[in-house]
Order: sequence, then structure tokens, then C-alpha cells
Amino acid sequence: MRGEYKVPGGKLVAADVVVADGLLASVAISGDFFLEPDDALERIDAALVGQLVEAKVPELTRAIEAALDDTVTLVGFTAESVAIAVRRALGHATSWRDHTFELIHTGPQAPALHVALDQVLAEELAAGRRGPTLRFWEWVEPAVVIGSFQSLRNEVDPDGADKHGITVVRRISGGGAMFMEAGNCITFSLVVPASLVDGLSFEQSYAFLDDWVIGALADVGVIAGFSGLNDIASPAGKLAGAAQKRLAGGAVLHHVTMAYDIDADKMLEVLRIGREKLSDKGTTSAKKRVDPVRSQTGRPRTEVIEAFKTHFRGRYDTVDGELREAEVARAEHLVSTKFGTPEWLTRVP
Repeated sequence: MRGEYKVPGGKLVAADVVVADGLLASVAISGDFFLEPDDALERIDAALVGQLVEAKVPELTRAIEAALDDTVTLVGFTAESVAIAVRRALGHATSWRDHTFELIHTGPQAPALHVALDQVLAEELAAGRRGPTLRFWEWVEPAVVIGSFQSLRNEVDPDGADKHGITVVRRISGGGAMFMEAGNCITFSLVVPASLVDGLSFEQSYAFLDDWVIGALADVGVIAGFSGLNDIASPAGKLAGAAQKRLAGGAVLHHVTMAYDIDADKMLEVLRIGREKLSDKGTTSAKKRVDPVRSQTGRPRTEVIEAFKTHFRGRYDTVDGELREAEVARAEHLVSTKFGTPEWLTRVP
């Protein structure tokens, strides 16, 4: 059996394994990585032979690390990435190539419906009624979407929200607040099976699921990389933030909001935390904190989104899709019973 893992920003690691009696009977690791000295590859292979087929990534990683010493140098990969490739070979994890993604981009919808749809599509995947999905957002009103565990009063200034007609909703994933206006940001949700990120830490899964975004940005002339746990940034500043939720049924919801042409002054009147971050950094201009995609590409937002779609389609097996009536009906029900209620919005006052 064969498994592969492309290290975000690094090299490809492949594992060819043979299993007998519940153990790894033969292992051959290969890839375009760099490794010194040469015999270290044989040591890695030998360390994996005899491991249980049910061994988790941490166990396999420890076995590999125990076989190596300070004279060994791994470049472009790690012992952990080898373990992930082995897990994929054993069928515990899936790769991008194992899935066909449905791409959905509908017309404008209310912010509460968007966060409800995120939950619905993730639950549909967990139930086996839908495959992996990439969905781009469009919305009919300006909004702030706060993280599941954020304090409403600590994040949002009600006077600023009222002044600018901002709708505030709470999503099911953690992370920080997203200030969104139609035309000033690019937001998308990616719903995938948990098998796609099997063996990856939360930090690794953010980079893994957003690796295509770095490529799509390069296509429109923006050189970017990962910053911290869940941000994407260019040398000119922060571009985007991601949030994630793993559902018990085996689905992962991962979404990203990217600044296109943000109204920084309005954002600071609405978001309290934005002011504090600027104050901590001694920054007087919000535009130095959030660097819009428009200023770096010079392209219309719609053109940037189409470039993102093209890059995703070129990289992964993708078909155009649409929301199903039952999914929309379920989302609308969740708006009336959960996402549109004061109880959910103020669950962390």
C-alpha cells in the first residue's frame, strides 16, 4: 500500500508498506526531500518495521526519532511527516486525490444563513449525504461574525454596530471576529472529512488545508505564507484569518476570511478588540494591520475569486455544485432556532 503527504511549504514524502499479521512487515520511504547521511533512510525504514498497523502518528514519530541521532539532518520534512505518510498508506487517512470536491458559489445571503449553512454542510458530510465542499460566501448586509467562544461585549461596540447597520452573528467555530462587508472581503468555507487531516495537529491542519490558498494568491501576484496558528500574511501585512471546527461525526469545517478592500476606520468603530491590538502595537493606522488584497493585485474582487476557483479546480478533482433544497431549509430552521436568536448570540455575553 502507498501513501503520500506533501509538507506545506516543504517536500513530498511517500511511504510504500507491506502488512502482515497486524504489523508493518516492510516499509520503504521515498520523496524529494533532503536527508544526510544516506544511510539514515535505511534507519527510518527499519524503525517502522514491526510497528502495529493501528499505531498513531505520535507513536510512529517516536519510533523514527529513536532511530536517529544528532548526526542526521532532515530538510523539507520531519519524522512526523513520515508517520503521516505511513498512516495514509495504511488507509487511516485520505489524501486530496481521494476526494471529489463540490464547488458552490451562490448569490448574496444573510450572514446568519451563512453560519447556519456551515453547520448544515458539515453535518451532511458527516452523515454521508454530501462529499467535501468548497463554498464561497456572498452576503446582503454588512456583518461581524464572532467566534464560538468570544465575549460579545468584549468584541463588538454596539453603538458602532448600530451606527453602521452591522449585523452581528456567532459561528460554531472558534477564532476571532470577522468584519465583513459585501465587496470588501473574500470568504469561503471548506468542509472535508476528518480522514483528510488524520494525524495532523490543529496547527498543521490549518497550513495543510490552506496550502492551495497560498498558490492561488501567487496566481494573482501576491506572495504570502502562514503566520502564527491560523493567519495568512504577505510581507506587507496580514491578509486573512482562518477558523476551524471538528464535528464528532467525522467532518471538519474550515473557513477563511481574506481582506480585499477593508474599511479600516469603520472596522475600528465596530470592533473593540481591533483598537486594543493597535494600541498594543503602538499603531495609529489600521491599514498597517490589515493589508487588502486589492492593493497588491489591482484586480477586481470577482476576478480574484475566479482565479481562486481556477487554482482549486486545477489542483483537486472538482465539480460545480449547488445547495440542495433540504440543506437550505435546514439552515433556515437553524437561523430561527439558533443562529438568529439572542440566546445563541449572547451565550458568551
